[in-house]
Amino acid sequence: MSDIIRRDPRAEWIARNRLHPLHAAMQPQQQSWMGPNGLIRKNVHGVGFIGPNGIKRIDRSGAQQGGASKRTASVEVQLPLHQVPQPAFYISVVPDMVGGRLSSHDRDLLGLAHQMAGKDGAVLAVVFGEHKESAFETAGVDRLLVLDGNEFSGYSPEQRVQGLRAVDNQFNPRHWLLPDSRSGGGELGRRLAASLGERPATRVWQVKGEQCIGRAGAGLQDLARPLARLILAAAECAEPVSETRHEALPVELSTSIARSLPRIEDLGAVAVDPGAIPMAEAEFIFSGGNGVKDWTLFHETAAALGATEGASRVAVDDGFMSRDRQVGASGTWVTARVYVAVGISGAIQHLQGIGACDKVVAINLDPGCDMIKRADLSVIGESSEIFRALIAAVTAYRNGAKRDAA
Repeated sequence: MSDIIRRDPRAEWIARNRLHPLHAAMQPQQQSWMGPNGLIRKNVHGVGFIGPNGIKRIDRSGAQQGGASKRTASVEVQLPLHQVPQPAFYISVVPDMVGGRLSSHDRDLLGLAHQMAGKDGAVLAVVFGEHKESAFETAGVDRLLVLDGNEFSGYSPEQRVQGLRAVDNQFNPRHWLLPDSRSGGGELGRRLAASLGERPATRVWQVKGEQCIGRAGAGLQDLARPLARLILAAAECAEPVSETRHEALPVELSTSIARSLPRIEDLGAVAVDPGAIPMAEAEFIFSGGNGVKDWTLFHETAAALGATEGASRVAVDDGFMSRDRQVGASGTWVTARVYVAVGISGAIQHLQGIGACDKVVAINLDPGCDMIKRADLSVIGESSEIFRALIAAVTAYRNGAKRDAA
């Protein structure tokens, strides 16, 4: 009798009743959505998704067969290893590595490089300085070249171009791929193109055979041109690698990099008011919901953390935050590195809006809410007490840093 799948009439009724408060939680997981550039993105981790290699995602938890209670051991899926012992050519990728990690834009770029490399070519990733990334293998990197040194720290585009010129002389890549972004990839790619004497293809969002298609006319038109050697690709230029595991073998330069005379002096980052940063571009978002009772303390905590403030739809409707601070499918889709959700239960629309965030921290009194299930780190407790503890911890940390500097 334990193998019989039993229906839940009440759950089925809630799923049909749009006015029920639990209706959104009963809906199936979203399998596709439209990205910011108008391209349909697919959930490659969803059950039933068929990848480019014909591998179908299956549910090994037993939840869909009613056996979740019987199967408790998690099954780790080992992706097939993609190896290129003797590459016929290289596709060089220079990711932005904002915060020392691969961004979603970088992963799209590596996916495009993997498509262009095929079976005979290898994807060579060139990274400057120290990094915190540990998932180059699953991102599609066959060879990894780290150009470390103080000369590459901070804003040093001229010295970085010298490093890329040395890579070009040694590996002679068939194509160079850089993100056409504001995080440094767009400027570095254009400087490299001028140094190599190449005409780059900019704002490329699709590569077909020997042609690449880029945005033109303020993003309203498509411009097709022959496939260039140096490509500055836009976000969502390709699907990120998800079906294969790569070696990410470390390689080194055989020659030293020429030192360029610094004509640009890096004076460090300029302090920016977090409240002036658009939600879609914010890297650190501190978001409040219906569970926040002391909004004055909420604002003080966000200021102490140096985070951009966000809110759920309930908090916006109640007048605690302005409409431009609403996060979710009905507000702003965010791609923050860190997203802190305070007193937000996790409606499906809100979870959709934070789907591209790297790390999610949930502060809530309900340990069974959907936001706790989505979060990478959860804190169960009263928000006001946690706010005071955060402010005290940040103040102590900054005072200690000042004493060490003195």
